[in-house]
Amino acid sequence: MTLQGRDKKHLWHPLTQHKLHPEAIAITKAKDCILTDENGNDYIDAIASWYTCMYGHCNDYITSKVSNQMQQLDQVVFSGFTHEPAIKLSEALINILPKNQNKIFFSDNGSTSVEIGIKMALQYHFNQGEKRNTLIALEDGFHGDTFGAMSVSGLSVYNGPFEDFFLEVKRIPTPNGKNHETILKILKHITEHHKVAGFVYEPLVQGAAAMKMYNANGLEQILKFCKTNNIITVADEVMTGFGKTGNYFASLHLETKPDIMCLSKALTGGLLPMALTTCSQKIYDAFYSDDIGKGLFHGHTYSANPLACTAALASIELLTSKEIQNNITRIVGSHQVFGAHIKKHPKVKSIRQSGVIFALDLNVEMERYGNLRDLLFNFYMERGVFLRPLGNTIYIQAPYIITEEQLEKVYKTIEDSLAIV
Repeated sequence: MTLQGRDKKHLWHPLTQHKLHPEAIAITKAKDCILTDENGNDYIDAIASWYTCMYGHCNDYITSKVSNQMQQLDQVVFSGFTHEPAIKLSEALINILPKNQNKIFFSDNGSTSVEIGIKMALQYHFNQGEKRNTLIALEDGFHGDTFGAMSVSGLSVYNGPFEDFFLEVKRIPTPNGKNHETILKILKHITEHHKVAGFVYEPLVQGAAAMKMYNANGLEQILKFCKTNNIITVADEVMTGFGKTGNYFASLHLETKPDIMCLSKALTGGLLPMALTTCSQKIYDAFYSDDIGKGLFHGHTYSANPLACTAALASIELLTSKEIQNNITRIVGSHQVFGAHIKKHPKVKSIRQSGVIFALDLNVEMERYGNLRDLLFNFYMERGVFLRPLGNTIYIQAPYIITEEQLEKVYKTIEDSLAIV
């Protein structure tokens, strides 16, 4: 029996209605930008497997470092113990994070990194004798699938059955360059009627909202309002972090830096699951006390796993290398050329770009997971390109090592697909 056939016996896949989509494509190997299925078909991974494998699949530099590490120390509890891979990772990461970030807390995935950020914001005030129980978040944001992360997410397609169980969250419009005065009025109204603990946001690009890109100046004003009102700012850089927007982190494009940052996905180059929640000294100091109850009592079994730390350190070394930085510049330029060409197509409503993230909206109404979306997905796969349209949005977020020839194939496949829309 094929892998695909065996899969259907026991496996339940994410974001899948199995009655409508019973088949899963069985991938048997991956290298650089290419996925290979059990039938020998190759696919260019044009979204880096959900924005994780930014240095390519099975990157030799990362895998060799992890292979060496697993001969020495594979796993040890991180409560009461420490180890060199975690220490070296912290030292490397602090060098590229916004300068106000000073402490690092480990977890397992993007959702839990946000969960920890929310807990930090709430407990920050609690530890100082002030109970603040409301959070602010942007409309259309997405921060993960655990309950705190769902609470600050605005996409009901994912969260509908659980909304009665959420934390107290007030949503504000996403800045568009024209509505900042309205947003500030809303914020003032919220703070007058609610005790606001924190503001959770995806800086500059909202990934699950179909790569929605928004106004930096508007976000800057929100962040300054939060600072003035001692509202803890939590930047969810799970998707945008590690070079995607053309800078190491999207928050570096802004003058006002977050109190807390959430990181995962490309953190380990896609090799192993891990996440980080980083914070300023100000946040950490609110937990530093003779009172044990003021500590952050949150932990994961695999926190700071030495192998994952080693993969993350190797990934940062690659990210900061001249070769990868030159590749990022090259991809940005290629996207700009493609964008200038494709935006003239009558089937294209609009295009947008932030660093290596490129998105175009089709000039047609589509369901997020509807028949036309499935038609496009199959069209791409049949031509050897792995893309996942989000409704009428087609986006590219390819590994930094993608070749120009591979990029051109991705561009041509997208342009050819417009004929079936």
